[in-house]
Amino acid sequence: MQKIAVLYDASQTLATLEPDEVLRRILTIIREYFQIHKAAILLLDEDTLELVPHSSVGCGDTFEKVRIPLGTGLTGLAAKVKRPIYSADAHNDPRAVFPAANGVAELAIPLMVGDLVVGVLDCQSDEPERFDRDTIDLLTLFSTQASMSFQNARLYTLEQKRATQLRAINAVAKQATSVLELNELLHSVCALVQTCFPSDHACVILKEGDDLVLRALSGSLTSNLEEGCILTSVPDSWKTALNSGSIVTDKDLLGLPRAQRICEQAESSIAIPLVSQLQPLGLLVLASKTKNFFARTEAQPLESVADIFAAAIQNAHYVQRVKQLAFLDGLTGIFNRRYLETRLNEEIERSRRYDTILSVAMVDVDHFKRLNDEFGHLLGDEVLRQVACLLSQLLRKSDVVCRYGGEEFVVLLPQTSTEQALLVAEKLRRAIEEWKFPGVPRAVTISVGVATCPDHATTRDQLLKAADNALYTAKQTGRNRVLPAGKAKAAETGR
Repeated sequence: MQKIAVLYDASQTLATLEPDEVLRRILTIIREYFQIHKAAILLLDEDTLELVPHSSVGCGDTFEKVRIPLGTGLTGLAAKVKRPIYSADAHNDPRAVFPAANGVAELAIPLMVGDLVVGVLDCQSDEPERFDRDTIDLLTLFSTQASMSFQNARLYTLEQKRATQLRAINAVAKQATSVLELNELLHSVCALVQTCFPSDHACVILKEGDDLVLRALSGSLTSNLEEGCILTSVPDSWKTALNSGSIVTDKDLLGLPRAQRICEQAESSIAIPLVSQLQPLGLLVLASKTKNFFARTEAQPLESVADIFAAAIQNAHYVQRVKQLAFLDGLTGIFNRRYLETRLNEEIERSRRYDTILSVAMVDVDHFKRLNDEFGHLLGDEVLRQVACLLSQLLRKSDVVCRYGGEEFVVLLPQTSTEQALLVAEKLRRAIEEWKFPGVPRAVTISVGVATCPDHATTRDQLLKAADNALYTAKQTGRNRVLPAGKAKAAETGR
């Protein structure tokens, strides 16, 4: 009758669909029905074949740090042989390695569902011969009931999780097909994945040439890296994921150098390769502040997300290339006037927002019509190409060179004062004058007009007009020279 009563009460008590709650109730029944005040439940990690502590009563703080390989100790042996293992004197039993086993007697019962081991119930007592045959049989029957309740709750939770993941995959697919701008795509999908999949942080790392570049971050942890930075040191697991095209997990990041850890508090991570048409594009990396956080069950839905994401990134690259072609000058290969007008508006807005200065240099090749008449249009075109190349080579990466039309070029110089811009323009003028253009027996020179925002103008059209007026005055006063907008106005007043 006692067995029937215990099993009936257990079935009623364990009727919950929350796995953690099932484990808590198991320990409550162990304590209240069986009067055992020192017990632990360890679950089997199928990836490492280790027993990992999950819930306990009376086992102390050291319990949480234990990981027991299958076949080791009474608990590991019970899981391996799939039957209860009992020791009446755990102190002197060489098999008893579980740190909490400081009682006289220890009983380890495998939690079984069919022939599958899901974990081990470990019970201890200070009383000698506390676990007689009837008690062991009753605890074994109870453990079978508890195992089924736990597995049912875990399967239910897994189905709920899969439904949530499916919704997340659909959300990522919708976002990926609606956003074509690369930077917006990376940030929106990164944030969406971090929200929909269990993790504390997410980042997107793209392969750009031989470099790995951090392009997007989302989450609650403190990042060790900034967006846009080139990763000079990466974990071996990331290299493996990129080279193999398969998902790789890091269960314990604390042993890695700080530069290889995405976030300060990250203790585990999972790296999902982004592959399109057999070409590795980069990695989607999720991080957690908990060790051993990412399970094998996360792999399949994350692979689906990565496939969708990689295809969207590839499409965004195509769109970006098409846009670049639309903004490039066909003759010189540098940016055209359409790009200049868009970019100049952005730079003016940025200088206004951050209270910085922006200079513009308007460049014109002197006597270009005469050069075309003397040497032909083919040579004239080559001169324009070489001028464009020289201008690009002599400027900073943050500066922008555009062909404005004909033989005119415009150079954008962010965070550059009028005085600094004049020095830059003079360097360009001198370099062009000294360059030996093949097929042209005399020097090719340029005239340059410089204007600064907000000193000379505050809008795009006003700034270009101010620089153009300065250029006009430079040409009118002898060519092959550089003039600022202020002096241009004075020269025009004196004419």
